Amino acid sequence: MFALTPLSLFYSVNILTLTHFQCFSVTSPAPSTVRPCTLQNRFQPAFTANGDYVIGGIFPLHYNQEMPDLNCTYRPPPVRCNGFDPRAFRWALTMKLAVEEINQSTQLLPNYTLGYKIFDSCAYPLTGQRAAVAVLNGISEEESPTCSDASLLLAVIGESGSAQSIVVSRILQPFRIPMISYFSSCACFTDRRSYPTFFRVIPNDDYQVKAIAQLLVRFNWTWVGVVRGDHEYGRFALQGLLRELKGTKVCVAYQEMIPLLYNRQKSSFISLAKVVVVFSAEGEMTPFLRDYMIQNITGIQWVASEAWVTASVFTGSEYYPFLGGTIGFGIRRGHISRLSDYLMTVSPENYPNNPLVKELWEALYGCSPHAPSASQLPLCTGQEILLVQHSAYMNTSSPRVAYNVYKAVYAVAHSLHNLLLCKPGMGPFENNSCAQSNNVLPWQLQHYIEEVKFNIAGEEVNFDLKGDSVPYYDIINWQKGTSGNIEFVNVGLFDGTKAAGEELVIYEDKLTWAGHQREVPVSVCSASCPPGSRKAVRRGEPICCFDCIPCDSDSVECIFCPEDFWSNEDRTICIPKKVEFLAYDSLGIALTVISVVGACLTIGVFLVFFHHRNTAVVRVNNSELSFFILFALTFCFLCSLVFIGEPTRWSCMLRHTAFSITFSLCISCILAKTLVVLAAFTATRPGDNIMKWLGPKHQRVIIFSCTMVQVIICAAWLIDASPYPSRNTKYERSKIILECSVGSSLAFWCVLGYIGLQACLCFVLAFLARKLPGNFNEAKFITFSILIFCAVWLAFIPAYISSPGIYADAVESFAILASSFGLLFCLFAPKCYIILLKPEKNTKQHLMGKEK
Repeated sequence: MFALTPLSLFYSVNILTLTHFQCFSVTSPAPSTVRPCTLQNRFQPAFTANGDYVIGGIFPLHYNQEMPDLNCTYRPPPVRCNGFDPRAFRWALTMKLAVEEINQSTQLLPNYTLGYKIFDSCAYPLTGQRAAVAVLNGISEEESPTCSDASLLLAVIGESGSAQSIVVSRILQPFRIPMISYFSSCACFTDRRSYPTFFRVIPNDDYQVKAIAQLLVRFNWTWVGVVRGDHEYGRFALQGLLRELKGTKVCVAYQEMIPLLYNRQKSSFISLAKVVVVFSAEGEMTPFLRDYMIQNITGIQWVASEAWVTASVFTGSEYYPFLGGTIGFGIRRGHISRLSDYLMTVSPENYPNNPLVKELWEALYGCSPHAPSASQLPLCTGQEILLVQHSAYMNTSSPRVAYNVYKAVYAVAHSLHNLLLCKPGMGPFENNSCAQSNNVLPWQLQHYIEEVKFNIAGEEVNFDLKGDSVPYYDIINWQKGTSGNIEFVNVGLFDGTKAAGEELVIYEDKLTWAGHQREVPVSVCSASCPPGSRKAVRRGEPICCFDCIPCDSDSVECIFCPEDFWSNEDRTICIPKKVEFLAYDSLGIALTVISVVGACLTIGVFLVFFHHRNTAVVRVNNSELSFFILFALTFCFLCSLVFIGEPTRWSCMLRHTAFSITFSLCISCILAKTLVVLAAFTATRPGDNIMKWLGPKHQRVIIFSCTMVQVIICAAWLIDASPYPSRNTKYERSKIILECSVGSSLAFWCVLGYIGLQACLCFVLAFLARKLPGNFNEAKFITFSILIFCAVWLAFIPAYISSPGIYADAVESFAILASSFGLLFCLFAPKCYIILLKPEKNTKQHLMGKEK
């Protein structure tokens, strides 16, 4: 029996990984024949540098692999990587630059240097595992000839793909080595139990799927396809998107997976939806897109995840007809001042023995810097120009992933700097101890990574409790450049720190859609049903797919026209409803003319009375009260004009209040006049001083008091529930009746009831005085006028209630005019007759019936 220590376990994994599918016969070795643990294979790094503290870097410098023959009769060769990616190579150089900047800095890690070991993962989990084990090993046999020790490693910068990061993180966990990813956004990494040493400077995919869901809803794309890679990143992203789309009108047309070993004719499903969301890395996308382009499918609106939305390998002009208009969420861009000059220093002359630099040159310029070359490319002459498809390699104006690599390296450096500043007795570890500067352990550094907070290029960098960073994305749109290639244009942003509903900002005027269109593409399973029809969901299909069936008379699921529209006779379209109100048409003009004529007649009577104010008829009939009545009647005629025209808030409040107060004033004057007449003819006994209580001052008090009651009622009405304009669509479906709602029915009937009470009181008093002596008995005329007034308004109530639409206003206006004319003619026509036509009877003796 023997025990596996973490170190021996690590080297056991190393052997299995580096030999790749070796066949072993398991036997129990004799103690005397136990062989020492030695490295079983070699895997050279891309770049190395010694330092006081060493960090690792893992990058997908190639995006394709050739799997070895699995025949176990001989030792299989290692996985061969091909498809050099200049973009990822730039990320590796960014790490190298960052380390060199830190080593030159007098502010950060003074008197200490950082070393690095950078390996290629080939964008594949298996080769990512090989890179992880290699970065833990010594660099050469001279450094670590046996498994007695591993090289000192404090942290790892990597990996890009989430699937590779899962493998790398699990290998690093037993050694408690922290890992900061620059491009792995899978939501699965938030599980700190499974990934306790994982950190990242890219937002969690939960925010990305939330942003994509908001984008789909924003542009009303209700029928979308989803394509994902065959890895955890794709699975978690799909699950998150489906979760975010719950409760929305968006349906997923299909969910397809791009296999790691791609087979042709897998992209035929793409055309089933006009909008396709893709969660995949550029390495997996490359064969898929080639197949898609061979089938010549165009017009698809792609929605890209951050994993490929800024992939430079797709910027060639040949891609634009198929990928132009792509929109997606990219990593926040930053600025690295020295990156452009640093990239220019990388050449075969400066790195003659580095095969990756040779591959870079072949990819960028299409020629081989050394002869002979297995690539069969022509020998470089030094006059070659940068190939268009890799021009993004030198575009350092707005780095995104490279900027994340830069931040990750500086996060390690700042954490290590803080660790070295620890004062003995004030440390965070057991017994308030600090880490030893000559023996820093990875788990000690992780504590400081969790606490780190620093500023770089104006951006604050820190990690939350789950190892995540600030959720922020740029919205990228693929547009056609001047040379026909694809350019990445920033058209908005998503800020996950903002309040719900405010995170997504899109500048729609800057967008170009698929097919070089400016109009937002439409992606629906079934077009909206036209008015007059209803949806019939297709059995076994999503709710976004339906048939449109004409509405029947008994249908309850028909689409109702908007409130201001109604269906035509065929029930196929919605047409605007006719808007009606008491306008200045034939009816409105007639009422206006009658109102103006009535007001003019009243003013005419007023002028006649004023001119003959010293005559017997005017004096006997209390000229002051007569002028008050004529004044009130003028406004009674004019207030009917407020009922004509489109209702407004002010006109609605003025209609009933003006009419009620003016009529109340008029009836109050008549009431005071009736009391005076009754008192004058009944006060026959000597010493009866009843008239002294009905003098001019008392008459004014009566008028004011009776009118003020109505004013108070109207004021309470306006304060509590004032009349307001309303749109009546219930009376007739094809019309909108603009009318004034009374606000409070109780107040409306209180106003009318008070006028009725005054009229009844006048009628009773006038009826009692109807047989008083005299040729000109005012009480008779008051009786007739009030009788007509009451008859008009009693007839008004049922007519008003039963009148439809605009005719209700016409009935009320007519009632005002009719009652006003009744009062005017009954009270003043006889007087005007005597004044104008029978002046000989305009004497006091005649009026008192004493003429001989």
